[in-house]
Amino acid sequence: MSGREVSAGPWDAIVIGGGITGAGILLEAARRGLRALLVEQRDFAWGTSSRSSKLVHGGLRYLKEGQFALTRESVHEREHLLRQAAGLVEPQSFAFGDYVGRKPGKRAFLLGLAIYDRMAGQRGRHYFERDAFMAMAPNIATDGLQGGMVYTDAKTDDARLVLRVLQEARQHGGVAMNYMAVEALLRDEDGGEVHGVLLRDGLSGAQHEVRARLVISATGAWADRLRASQGGQSGGGAAGAPGRRLRPLRGSHLVLPAWRLPLAQAISLMHPADGRPVFAYPWEGVTLVGTTDVDHADDLSREAAITRAECDYLMAALHAQFPQLNLTDDDIIATYAGVRPVIDSGKADPSRETRDHALWLEHGLLTVTGGKLTTFRVIALDALKLAATRLPELQGQLTPLPVFAATPPLRYTTALPPGQALRLQGRYGAAAQALVDAAHEGELACIPGTETIWAQLRWAARHEDVCKLEDLLLRRTRIGIQLRGGGIDVMPRIRAICQPELGWSDERWAAGESDYLALWAAHYNLPKRS
Repeated sequence: MSGREVSAGPWDAIVIGGGITGAGILLEAARRGLRALLVEQRDFAWGTSSRSSKLVHGGLRYLKEGQFALTRESVHEREHLLRQAAGLVEPQSFAFGDYVGRKPGKRAFLLGLAIYDRMAGQRGRHYFERDAFMAMAPNIATDGLQGGMVYTDAKTDDARLVLRVLQEARQHGGVAMNYMAVEALLRDEDGGEVHGVLLRDGLSGAQHEVRARLVISATGAWADRLRASQGGQSGGGAAGAPGRRLRPLRGSHLVLPAWRLPLAQAISLMHPADGRPVFAYPWEGVTLVGTTDVDHADDLSREAAITRAECDYLMAALHAQFPQLNLTDDDIIATYAGVRPVIDSGKADPSRETRDHALWLEHGLLTVTGGKLTTFRVIALDALKLAATRLPELQGQLTPLPVFAATPPLRYTTALPPGQALRLQGRYGAAAQALVDAAHEGELACIPGTETIWAQLRWAARHEDVCKLEDLLLRRTRIGIQLRGGGIDVMPRIRAICQPELGWSDERWAAGESDYLALWAAHYNLPKRS
């Protein structure tokens, strides 16, 4: 890894940022023939794109804010992903209890669902009377319960979605490098147009000057920092450093064992304190609870973490919705928090800020930020439409293409647990069969407490740019948030599988394990009460 080389170019486009937005832009650029390079200062999906709510949804609550265009766009993209990324993006039913006095009431909620379904061209909504609804959503609070609505959205493994998009981009000739930071933007001699970047390899420390016809910043919540570093003028406007346009918002989540909070449906509820929507939903063998929506004032270079107040807020929602389960802090396996890149319009309530995306072309730097996980393809195409003003060969080439290429089904084997064939095909595409074929004896079984098979660890260590143990356990697989202590109890078997594949010495493995467990304790554990 330390000897990585970077072509000096010129590239057609350099994309800065290895989250879902950057990955989507790299894919759309590469399959249209551009010579495109993506660089990420940390790991792929390190930021927001591995810490989302894991939902691929139309944004039902945006209807209440009058954001019909955003909802329609999101619903359409959700349907494309369900068809073209089966096994990675999966349908998820949501149940919403109809309680006396709770808003929105039955009539308003069903009206919103009718609009939602019409946008999707289907009927996914149903109303159930009290007894039938209780059978579908056991353990929920029954005081004042009159019945409930059920509707359909979708969920995913967000980090694996990023990696699948990058895999497709590489198959079209795109180049993606993690742990490659942008130290500075390169400019013309008069200090005007951006024409490249100065890179620093985070593994070796080597520097590289790389030139491109266009530089695209897809750095999410970090976009204002890069824009401020380049000054210049905005889209032909007045000169001077660009102003702040983003409002970083933190969304935090709890992870509980599926047996402790068993759910067949995702439960959508309104928080008893402020009426904000909160979800509890089954995901990858555990139950996720989220999300908060608070201004994030911490240094963005530091990893985000849940606060004690956010934890108490989410637990209060669980106590109100599932009173008979008597859930406590001891039931929490792990936590995680991400920072959303939300466009700042100055609203007092962070939850009312728009989730739409925005683009700015400033002196050769194209900034793409905001938006939602669901709409990454739309965001990428909008970015390339603006890029076409500088890359004219793109003009006339921006008709939407299928998200992923079709791949053949896996060969049947009784060694794979039920459902794993489709799951692996969705996550690994054309590489899924090779992953199964590379498995050693017993490695097609699931890691207890998860839906991850041991062979995924071997494949990631061998083929997926793992540089640190956190890359393997928090993003290539998700067992770092699915198992207590970040997976410390299965670490000996993880080491037996992965250390030879990574080629790490005993000393390097020990140091990596120590760093990972310290990171987990500081940012993924339950915060202590002061």
